[in-house]
Parts: sequence; C-alpha cells; structure tokens
Amino acid sequence: MQSSALPLGHAAVKNSKDSPKYFTSRKSIYLLIICNGHGEDLIALEIIKKLIILKSIKKIEVLPLVGNGHIFDSINSKAFSKIGTHIYLPSGGFSNQSLKGLFRDLRAGLLLNLIRNWFLVREKSKKDYKIIAIGDLLPLYFAWSSKCVFGFIGTPKSDHTWTSGPGKEISDFYHKLKGSEWDPWEIFLMMSQKCKFVIVRDKLTAKNLNLKNINAKYFGNPMMDFIKEKKLDQKNIASFQKLIMLIGSRMPEALDNLDIFLSCLSTVNLPSKTLVLVPLSSNLDVGSVEDYFCKYKYYKEINKVYNLGEKSIWMKNNIVFLIGKNTFDDWANLAQIGLANAGTATEQIAGLGVPSLSLPGKGPQFTKKFAKRQQRLLGGSVIVCLNQDALKKKLIDLFLDKEMRKKQAIVGLERMGQKGASQKIVEYIDLNFLS
Repeated sequence: MQSSALPLGHAAVKNSKDSPKYFTSRKSIYLLIICNGHGEDLIALEIIKKLIILKSIKKIEVLPLVGNGHIFDSINSKAFSKIGTHIYLPSGGFSNQSLKGLFRDLRAGLLLNLIRNWFLVREKSKKDYKIIAIGDLLPLYFAWSSKCVFGFIGTPKSDHTWTSGPGKEISDFYHKLKGSEWDPWEIFLMMSQKCKFVIVRDKLTAKNLNLKNINAKYFGNPMMDFIKEKKLDQKNIASFQKLIMLIGSRMPEALDNLDIFLSCLSTVNLPSKTLVLVPLSSNLDVGSVEDYFCKYKYYKEINKVYNLGEKSIWMKNNIVFLIGKNTFDDWANLAQIGLANAGTATEQIAGLGVPSLSLPGKGPQFTKKFAKRQQRLLGGSVIVCLNQDALKKKLIDLFLDKEMRKKQAIVGLERMGQKGASQKIVEYIDLNFLS
C-alpha cells in the first residue's frame, strides 16, 4: 500500500512571504487529496500548505488511507479538514509485502475501512470536487472510481529500480517487458480522460511514461522539501566523526532495527571518536529506546550537554550517542555517514549527500527485498549489507575512504534532486488543473 516512511515534525501552516503568486480569478473550487503512506502524507502536507493560500479554493480535504494522519493536525485553517475513517494497521501499511501482514490487517478491519472510505470518495462527484491522488495504485483507483476529474502524483515508483544494477531479478525482466515500473492497470487509470495530469519523481520515469502516451511531468522530488533545518552550534562536536542512525518509525520494527545497529557498533573498532545521532519519530518512546542502550552496556551521561536538542546522551569507548525526538531535520545535515533502515528518511539523507549503509531485518517494511530495491532506486547511495560483519567492515571503509564517500554522495544528490519541487508542482496544478 505504500513505499516509505518516517514521520517528521512540521509547524502549522502560516502565510509565507515567499509563497508563489497564483491566479485567483475563477470560480471557487472544492479539492480532495487522497494519500496512502507516511511519505505520501508528507508530500501531501507540503502541497496543501501551498494550495491553502489560494483564494480560488473554497475547501481542501485530505483522506489518508494509511495510519491516522496526525501529521495533518498541524494545519490550522477553516478551509481545511481531514476526513474518512482511520484504523491502526498491524503491518504499518505494508500488507503488500507479505501475506502474513495482509491477513493481520484484514483482521484489524482493513477491508471494511477501505470500503467506507471508498463510498465517501464516491460522494464527492455529487459536489463537483476535484481530486489529487498521491501515492500508487490505491489512491489512484479511488480517484478514478470517484467519477471526478483528478490528477495523480506518483511518488513511490521509479524506473531506476529496474534499470540500475545487475538487472537479473525476475521483477527486472517483468518491468523491462512493460517498459515501466508502473503496472498496466495503473497505466490504464492514468490514461483515463478524467485524469488531467501525472507527475512522477524523476526524469527517467517520466520519459518512459511519455513513450506510452502519458504526458507525465517531472518537477523534482518533493521529498527534499520536508527538511527545514535550523542552524546549530557545532563547536561541541567539531572533533567527532559523525554518523546518523535511522531506525524507522514503526513499532516494534524500529526497536529491532535499533538492536541490529547497536549490536554492530558495540563490537566494531571505529578509527576515531564518533558521534552517533539517533533522531526518533514522534511515536517512538525514548524510554523503550534507552533500554537497548542498557542492554549493550552503554552508560548514560548526565553531566554533559551538546546543545543539539538531545533528550539523552549515552557513551561507551570512543562512541557517543545522542537520542533526540523529532530532530531529523536538524541532524540530517550534520552527518558524514548513515546507518539507515528506513524509507523516506534514507532517501532524504541520500539527497543531502550522506552515503549510508543498511542491514535488513525481519520487516514488515525493511526487508531484504525492500532494501535492495532502495539501493537501486538511489543508485548505490545506500549500500545493503547482508550481515553484521559486512556492515562493520563497510562502515570502517567509508570513514577511512573520503573518495568512496564522495562517489556515493554524488549519485544520491543526482537521484533525489534539489529542493523546491513542491512549489513547482503547486504552480503547475494551479495553472493547469484548478483553472
């Protein structure tokens, strides 16, 4: 149902001085945005924050199909509302990755919840709504079946996943046969006369869809627009080599990933003093995370402060850990290397030029299959390690070899693109969809 995830903190919507100028001489518009995942929710949030200032839009509604959509609670506007029914999914929204996850989600009420929300979307045609679907098949299908005019922002899929690398997987031959990672039924929905625009995450994917007579556009990757760092005083950490650890956001998988990484770092001999930054998403409990540091015999430092927004400091040998809550935006730019078992956040640090390593766990999200796909998506900016020994060796190599780090960083920057995509997308939508 979705491809990536790490909730990040966002401020409430404010009028921005640098907001783009839009045309407003048109009839009032009712707009529904449908999204299906944490990464997709973030993209939706960025777009809503820019759309909501348009005087021509009378009302904007958002329907998150996965999770509770708490991220949208930060939007403070009478013209905006979150709609639909929301349930907790045991798979975290990744029921498409395993039959076990699917059955658990079905027992939790997935099917009934989808039917309720589908009927809700169908009602929008009676009120002359326009719809923007963000994600993959599920929101695209909801928009198509609504009988409303709609646009599609297809963020999860990229043709880099099958054109990069060895190309010997069965899925690679399947995608090559299709000429796109997008499946025939998804392409069919995109070709509907009701579909007024298709926007994708990179030039290659847009090019291949264009060959299928779909006028797909590329304006950059809006994932890079989420990172809104503030300047931090780095004098206290100048002597450290810096590592960021991304464990994901879903429980209990995030704690399993933490266990994997701590097991590695507890037995590796890093070449110099290392600061490990551990930003936690809003739904992760600091106390539960700290229990794992106790497990691996780290001791809590209570007399030291680094003034980086840390909640606690843990130390052993020449490694210092800072645990923070909602500090990803501020800490991502400080790192030289990443240990990353995450979705959206891994792509974001790649886009910041931070090379990273992953070590797949039990899932449900970050499995070996997911990690290999991500490696190819990012052109090797993140490297999958198949065991702890391989990760420890590669980590030391990255710290010692600046050229290796530089090569990985360059390809990550190329694959993810620059900031500013969400504003360009909104400008295009305003001129070509809302008019």
